[in-house]
Amino acid sequence: MPGRTHRREFKLDIVNQVENGQKTTAQLSREHHLSPSLIHRWRKEVEARGDAAFTDQARPDQALEHRIAELERFCGQLSLENTILKKSLSTYRSKQGTK
Repeated sequence: MPGRTHRREFKLDIVNQVENGQKTTAQLSREHHLSPSLIHRWRKEVEARGDAAFTDQARPDQALEHRIAELERFCGQLSLENTILKKSLSTYRSKQGTK
């Protein structure tokens, strides 16, 4: 079912049940109305991040992407300011020449 959010404990419980062989992915999918691909994604998350899985801490890749986006915005702002200053300077110089 799209749009549902699940608590961290629930996700870990589902993954642990699959990992321990208590239930299959198909059984848990039917019981909890979850997509099997979602359960597989949760398993990969636990494999990749261990205890940090499903926490709000940004992944290192996400932190770097966020920093790059921030720097790109700053670079764009500086470029815009530079263009405005160049136009202002050329306008000022042209007015100085007409006096």
